[in-house]
Amino acid sequence: MMKSTWYPVIAVILIVIVGLSGCQEFFPGFSTTYEAQPTKVQYDISYGYQVNTSGAEHYEITYLCDIPEVLGISPTYSVLFNRDFEILNLANNTIVRWNISGDNETIFMLGLSTRIMTESFLISDLNGKGAETLDQLPIMYPETVRRYTHVQRNNTFLLAKALFRWLKTNLHYQVHPGVVGVQPAFVTLQNKNGDCDDLSFLYISLCRSLGIPARFIRGYLLTADENGTALVTPHAWAEVFVGGSLGNSGWVPVESSSLTTSIDIDVQQNFGVEDAFHLRLFTDDGSDESLTLYLSGISYVTHGIMKPPQAFVEISNFEVLNSQKLVINNDNIRHNE
Repeated sequence: MMKSTWYPVIAVILIVIVGLSGCQEFFPGFSTTYEAQPTKVQYDISYGYQVNTSGAEHYEITYLCDIPEVLGISPTYSVLFNRDFEILNLANNTIVRWNISGDNETIFMLGLSTRIMTESFLISDLNGKGAETLDQLPIMYPETVRRYTHVQRNNTFLLAKALFRWLKTNLHYQVHPGVVGVQPAFVTLQNKNGDCDDLSFLYISLCRSLGIPARFIRGYLLTADENGTALVTPHAWAEVFVGGSLGNSGWVPVESSSLTTSIDIDVQQNFGVEDAFHLRLFTDDGSDESLTLYLSGISYVTHGIMKPPQAFVEISNFEVLNSQKLVINNDNIRHNE
Protein backbone atom coordinates (compact mmCIF):
# COMPACT_ATOMS: atom_id res chain seq x y z
CA MET A 1 0.00 0.00 0.00
CA MET A 2 1.20 3.48 -0.92
CA LYS A 3 4.50 2.32 -2.36
CA SER A 4 6.37 5.36 -3.63
CA THR A 5 8.56 5.89 -6.69
CA TRP A 6 9.26 9.54 -5.95
CA TYR A 7 11.97 9.20 -3.32
CA PRO A 8 14.24 11.88 -4.86
CA VAL A 9 11.54 14.45 -4.13
CA ILE A 10 11.06 13.10 -0.62
CA ALA A 11 14.82 13.04 -0.05
CA VAL A 12 15.01 16.83 -0.39
CA ILE A 13 12.19 17.20 2.13
CA LEU A 14 13.78 14.80 4.57
CA ILE A 15 17.22 16.40 4.38
CA VAL A 16 15.61 19.67 5.41
CA ILE A 17 13.56 18.07 8.17
CA VAL A 18 16.27 15.88 9.65
CA GLY A 19 18.73 18.74 9.41
CA LEU A 20 16.65 20.85 11.77
CA SER A 21 18.58 20.40 15.01
CA GLY A 22 18.70 16.61 14.70
CA CYS A 23 14.98 16.27 15.34
CA GLN A 24 15.07 18.33 18.49
CA GLU A 25 11.95 20.12 19.69
CA PHE A 26 10.98 22.79 17.14
CA PHE A 27 9.07 25.23 19.32
CA PRO A 28 10.15 26.96 22.50
CA GLY A 29 8.95 26.15 25.98
CA PHE A 30 5.64 27.65 27.02
CA SER A 31 2.66 27.03 29.21
CA THR A 32 -0.71 27.05 27.51
CA THR A 33 -4.22 26.20 28.62
CA TYR A 34 -6.94 25.72 26.03
CA GLU A 35 -10.68 26.09 26.37
CA ALA A 36 -12.50 23.07 27.74
CA GLN A 37 -13.65 20.58 25.12
CA PRO A 38 -15.52 17.26 25.28
CA THR A 39 -13.20 14.42 26.25
CA LYS A 40 -15.83 11.74 26.85
CA VAL A 41 -18.99 11.29 24.80
CA GLN A 42 -21.63 8.69 24.06
CA TYR A 43 -24.07 8.38 21.18
CA ASP A 44 -25.99 5.98 18.95
CA ILE A 45 -24.90 5.71 15.33
CA SER A 46 -26.26 3.89 12.29
CA TYR A 47 -24.52 3.82 8.92
CA GLY A 48 -24.46 1.96 5.62
CA TYR A 49 -26.34 2.05 2.33
CA GLN A 50 -29.98 2.20 1.35
CA VAL A 51 -30.60 0.08 -1.74
CA ASN A 52 -33.83 0.49 -3.72
CA THR A 53 -34.26 -2.33 -6.24
CA SER A 54 -37.30 -0.79 -7.96
CA GLY A 55 -36.91 -1.16 -11.73
CA ALA A 56 -34.47 -4.04 -11.52
CA GLU A 57 -35.51 -7.35 -13.07
CA HIS A 58 -32.72 -9.13 -11.22
CA TYR A 59 -29.96 -7.90 -8.93
CA GLU A 60 -26.84 -9.07 -7.14
CA ILE A 61 -25.54 -6.85 -4.33
CA THR A 62 -22.29 -7.11 -2.35
CA TYR A 63 -21.49 -4.77 0.52
CA LEU A 64 -18.59 -4.86 2.96
CA CYS A 65 -19.35 -2.87 6.11
CA ASP A 66 -16.65 -2.07 8.68
CA ILE A 67 -17.40 -2.70 12.35
CA PRO A 68 -16.46 0.31 14.54
CA GLU A 69 -13.62 0.26 17.07
CA VAL A 70 -12.94 2.33 20.15
CA LEU A 71 -9.14 2.17 20.65
CA GLY A 72 -8.96 -1.46 19.62
CA ILE A 73 -12.28 -2.54 21.18
CA SER A 74 -15.23 -3.45 18.96
CA PRO A 75 -18.51 -2.23 20.51
CA THR A 76 -21.61 -4.39 20.48
CA TYR A 77 -23.59 -3.80 17.30
CA SER A 78 -26.65 -4.99 15.41
CA VAL A 79 -27.01 -5.48 11.65
CA LEU A 80 -29.79 -3.54 9.96
CA PHE A 81 -30.60 -6.32 7.47
CA ASN A 82 -30.28 -9.68 9.20
CA ARG A 83 -30.19 -12.02 6.21
CA ASP A 84 -27.61 -13.04 3.63
CA PHE A 85 -24.61 -11.79 5.60
CA GLU A 86 -21.45 -13.19 7.17
CA ILE A 87 -18.86 -11.80 9.57
CA LEU A 88 -15.30 -11.97 8.28
CA ASN A 89 -11.82 -10.98 9.37
CA LEU A 90 -10.16 -9.41 6.35
CA ALA A 91 -6.84 -7.54 6.32
CA ASN A 92 -6.88 -7.36 10.13
CA ASN A 93 -10.38 -5.79 10.19
CA THR A 94 -13.67 -7.34 11.25
CA ILE A 95 -16.22 -6.79 8.50
CA VAL A 96 -19.85 -7.67 7.84
CA ARG A 97 -20.35 -8.75 4.24
CA TRP A 98 -23.74 -9.01 2.54
CA ASN A 99 -24.22 -11.05 -0.65
CA ILE A 100 -27.80 -10.57 -1.82
CA SER A 101 -29.50 -11.67 -5.03
CA GLY A 102 -33.13 -11.54 -6.07
CA ASP A 103 -35.72 -10.19 -8.47
CA ASN A 104 -38.31 -8.55 -6.22
CA GLU A 105 -38.75 -4.82 -5.79
CA THR A 106 -37.79 -3.82 -2.27
CA ILE A 107 -35.66 -1.48 -0.20
CA PHE A 108 -32.65 -2.84 1.70
CA MET A 109 -31.05 -0.99 4.60
CA LEU A 110 -27.58 -2.53 4.68
CA GLY A 111 -25.38 -1.46 7.55
CA LEU A 112 -24.88 -1.43 11.30
CA SER A 113 -26.30 0.23 14.38
CA THR A 114 -24.32 0.58 17.61
CA ARG A 115 -23.96 2.60 20.79
CA ILE A 116 -20.59 4.26 21.28
CA MET A 117 -18.96 5.50 24.46
CA THR A 118 -15.48 6.89 23.93
CA GLU A 119 -12.83 9.09 25.52
CA SER A 120 -10.09 11.22 24.02
CA PHE A 121 -6.75 9.44 23.61
CA LEU A 122 -3.79 11.61 24.53
CA ILE A 123 -0.04 11.00 24.58
CA SER A 124 1.13 13.30 27.32
CA ASP A 125 4.87 13.62 26.66
CA LEU A 126 5.50 15.67 23.52
CA ASN A 127 9.24 15.04 23.94
CA GLY A 128 8.80 11.46 22.74
CA LYS A 129 10.36 9.73 25.74
CA GLY A 130 9.68 6.01 25.56
CA ALA A 131 9.76 5.76 21.76
CA GLU A 132 12.39 3.64 20.02
CA THR A 133 15.11 4.99 17.72
CA LEU A 134 14.97 4.18 14.00
CA ASP A 135 17.86 1.73 14.24
CA GLN A 136 16.25 -0.15 17.16
CA LEU A 137 12.75 -0.30 15.68
CA PRO A 138 13.44 -3.05 13.08
CA ILE A 139 15.35 -5.08 15.67
CA MET A 140 12.63 -5.01 18.30
CA TYR A 141 9.58 -4.97 15.99
CA PRO A 142 10.72 -6.60 12.72
CA GLU A 143 7.26 -7.74 11.60
CA THR A 144 5.64 -4.34 12.16
CA VAL A 145 8.46 -2.57 10.30
CA ARG A 146 8.30 -5.06 7.43
CA ARG A 147 4.53 -4.75 7.10
CA TYR A 148 4.17 -0.99 7.34
CA THR A 149 7.30 0.30 5.58
CA HIS A 150 8.05 -2.24 2.79
CA VAL A 151 11.75 -0.70 3.04
CA GLN A 152 19.87 7.20 11.53
CA ARG A 153 19.69 7.20 14.81
CA ASN A 154 16.72 9.51 15.49
CA ASN A 155 13.85 9.23 17.96
CA THR A 156 10.91 7.97 15.88
CA PHE A 157 8.34 10.03 17.77
CA LEU A 158 10.22 13.30 17.22
CA LEU A 159 10.92 12.47 13.59
CA ALA A 160 7.25 11.66 12.92
CA LYS A 161 6.32 14.90 14.67
CA ALA A 162 8.80 16.81 12.51
CA LEU A 163 7.22 15.33 9.38
CA PHE A 164 3.80 16.35 10.68
CA ARG A 165 5.04 19.87 11.32
CA TRP A 166 6.47 20.08 7.81
CA LEU A 167 3.21 18.79 6.32
CA LYS A 168 1.07 21.34 8.15
CA THR A 169 3.48 24.18 7.29
CA ASN A 170 3.61 23.47 3.57
CA LEU A 171 0.22 21.98 2.67
CA HIS A 172 -3.37 22.86 3.45
CA TYR A 173 -6.71 21.13 3.54
CA GLN A 174 -8.85 21.42 0.42
CA VAL A 175 -11.56 19.18 -0.99
CA HIS A 176 -11.56 18.40 -4.71
CA PRO A 177 -15.18 17.97 -5.87
CA GLY A 178 -15.68 15.72 -8.86
CA VAL A 179 -12.46 13.78 -8.30
CA VAL A 180 -13.14 10.14 -7.46
CA GLY A 181 -10.75 8.33 -5.13
CA VAL A 182 -7.55 9.41 -3.41
CA GLN A 183 -4.97 11.60 -5.13
CA PRO A 184 -1.56 10.02 -5.67
CA ALA A 185 0.80 11.29 -2.98
CA PHE A 186 3.02 13.09 -5.50
CA VAL A 187 -0.01 15.02 -6.81
CA THR A 188 -0.89 16.14 -3.28
CA LEU A 189 2.72 17.20 -2.76
CA GLN A 190 2.82 19.06 -6.08
CA ASN A 191 -0.55 20.79 -5.54
CA LYS A 192 0.25 21.52 -1.88
CA ASN A 193 -3.32 20.65 -0.89
CA GLY A 194 -5.72 17.76 -0.46
CA ASP A 195 -8.59 16.40 1.57
CA CYS A 196 -8.32 14.16 4.62
CA ASP A 197 -7.54 11.04 2.56
CA ASP A 198 -4.94 12.82 0.43
CA LEU A 199 -3.08 14.45 3.33
CA SER A 200 -3.09 11.23 5.34
CA PHE A 201 -1.72 9.22 2.39
CA LEU A 202 1.04 11.77 1.81
CA TYR A 203 1.98 11.83 5.49
CA ILE A 204 2.07 8.02 5.58
CA SER A 205 4.27 7.95 2.47
CA LEU A 206 6.72 10.41 4.03
CA CYS A 207 6.93 8.37 7.23
CA ARG A 208 7.41 5.08 5.40
CA SER A 209 10.14 6.60 3.27
CA LEU A 210 12.13 7.20 6.45
CA GLY A 211 11.46 3.71 7.78
CA ILE A 212 8.75 4.74 10.24
CA PRO A 213 5.82 2.32 10.04
CA ALA A 214 2.59 4.18 9.30
CA ARG A 215 -0.97 3.14 8.55
CA PHE A 216 -4.26 4.57 7.36
CA ILE A 217 -7.39 4.93 9.51
CA ARG A 218 -10.89 5.48 8.14
CA GLY A 219 -14.03 6.27 10.08
CA TYR A 220 -16.29 9.15 11.06
CA LEU A 221 -15.72 12.57 12.58
CA LEU A 222 -18.34 14.12 14.83
CA THR A 223 -18.90 17.83 15.19
CA ALA A 224 -21.38 19.68 17.37
CA ASP A 225 -23.32 22.77 16.28
CA GLU A 226 -24.20 25.75 18.46
CA ASN A 227 -27.21 23.88 19.85
CA GLY A 228 -25.13 20.89 20.90
CA THR A 229 -26.55 18.70 18.12
CA ALA A 230 -23.97 16.24 16.79
CA LEU A 231 -23.22 16.00 13.08
CA VAL A 232 -21.18 13.21 11.52
CA THR A 233 -19.12 12.99 8.30
CA PRO A 234 -16.80 10.36 6.77
CA HIS A 235 -13.18 11.01 7.71
CA ALA A 236 -9.64 9.65 7.50
CA TRP A 237 -6.47 10.04 9.56
CA ALA A 238 -3.20 8.19 10.21
CA GLU A 239 -1.13 6.35 12.82
CA VAL A 240 2.65 5.99 13.14
CA PHE A 241 4.43 3.23 15.02
CA VAL A 242 7.16 4.41 17.40
CA GLY A 243 7.37 1.32 19.59
CA GLY A 244 8.42 1.52 23.21
CA SER A 245 5.92 2.62 25.82
CA LEU A 246 4.15 5.35 23.87
CA GLY A 247 0.70 5.35 22.35
CA ASN A 248 -1.66 2.45 21.86
CA SER A 249 0.77 -0.51 21.87
CA GLY A 250 3.34 1.72 20.16
CA TRP A 251 0.92 3.33 17.66
CA VAL A 252 0.47 7.12 17.76
CA PRO A 253 -2.60 8.77 16.15
CA VAL A 254 -2.08 11.71 13.79
CA GLU A 255 -4.82 14.04 12.50
CA SER A 256 -3.41 15.36 9.22
CA SER A 257 -6.31 17.49 7.98
CA SER A 258 -7.09 19.71 10.96
CA LEU A 259 -7.65 23.43 10.41
CA THR A 260 -5.80 25.76 12.78
CA THR A 261 -4.14 29.16 12.61
CA SER A 262 -0.93 28.05 14.33
CA ILE A 263 1.43 25.16 13.59
CA ASP A 264 2.32 24.93 17.30
CA ILE A 265 -1.35 24.56 18.18
CA ASP A 266 -1.73 21.95 15.43
CA VAL A 267 1.09 19.88 16.93
CA GLN A 268 -0.26 20.21 20.46
CA GLN A 269 -3.84 19.33 19.59
CA ASN A 270 -3.51 16.88 16.70
CA PHE A 271 -0.23 14.93 16.90
CA GLY A 272 -0.49 12.00 19.32
CA VAL A 273 -4.12 12.88 20.00
CA GLU A 274 -7.33 11.16 18.95
CA ASP A 275 -10.19 13.07 20.45
CA ALA A 276 -13.54 11.67 21.49
CA PHE A 277 -15.13 12.89 18.24
CA HIS A 278 -13.19 10.35 16.13
CA LEU A 279 -14.78 6.93 15.49
CA ARG A 280 -12.66 4.23 13.86
CA LEU A 281 -14.13 1.82 11.34
CA PHE A 282 -11.15 0.59 9.30
CA THR A 283 -7.43 0.19 10.02
CA ASP A 284 -4.95 -0.47 7.24
CA ASP A 285 -2.75 -3.54 7.78
CA GLY A 286 -0.10 -2.55 5.23
CA SER A 287 -1.23 -4.99 2.52
CA ASP A 288 -2.65 -4.48 -0.96
CA GLU A 289 -5.72 -6.40 0.20
CA SER A 290 -6.24 -3.78 2.88
CA LEU A 291 -6.22 -0.95 0.33
CA THR A 292 -8.63 -2.88 -1.88
CA LEU A 293 -11.04 -3.21 1.03
CA TYR A 294 -10.77 0.50 1.74
CA LEU A 295 -11.76 1.29 -1.85
CA SER A 296 -14.42 -1.43 -2.19
CA GLY A 297 -17.62 -0.02 -0.64
CA ILE A 298 -20.78 -1.40 -2.23
CA SER A 299 -21.09 -3.07 -5.63
CA TYR A 300 -24.04 -4.38 -7.58
CA VAL A 301 -25.01 -5.98 -10.86
CA THR A 302 -28.52 -5.56 -12.18
CA HIS A 303 -30.71 -6.36 -15.16
CA GLY A 304 -32.98 -3.41 -15.75
CA ILE A 305 -32.62 0.06 -14.29
CA MET A 306 -31.98 0.41 -10.56
CA LYS A 307 -31.30 3.57 -8.58
CA PRO A 308 -27.71 3.86 -7.30
CA PRO A 309 -27.35 2.91 -3.60
CA GLN A 310 -27.44 5.89 -1.24
CA ALA A 311 -24.97 6.12 1.64
CA PHE A 312 -26.37 7.18 5.00
CA VAL A 313 -25.09 7.88 8.51
CA GLU A 314 -27.36 8.89 11.37
CA ILE A 315 -26.49 9.86 14.92
CA SER A 316 -28.80 10.24 17.91
CA ASN A 317 -28.79 10.47 21.71
CA PHE A 318 -25.52 12.38 21.66
CA GLU A 319 -24.33 13.29 25.15
CA VAL A 320 -21.15 14.90 26.45
CA LEU A 321 -20.15 13.01 29.59
CA ASN A 322 -17.06 15.04 30.42
CA SER A 323 -15.23 18.19 29.27
CA GLN A 324 -11.66 19.14 30.16
CA LYS A 325 -9.03 21.73 29.29
CA LEU A 326 -5.88 20.74 27.43
CA VAL A 327 -2.79 22.05 29.24
CA ILE A 328 0.79 22.10 27.90
CA ASN A 329 3.42 23.02 30.49
CA ASN A 330 6.92 24.45 30.19
CA ASP A 331 8.45 20.98 29.96
CA ASN A 332 6.39 20.17 26.84
CA ILE A 333 4.14 17.80 28.76
CA ARG A 334 0.41 17.96 28.07
CA HIS A 335 -2.58 16.69 29.98
CA ASN A 336 -6.31 17.22 30.37
CA GLU A 337 -7.59 18.89 33.52
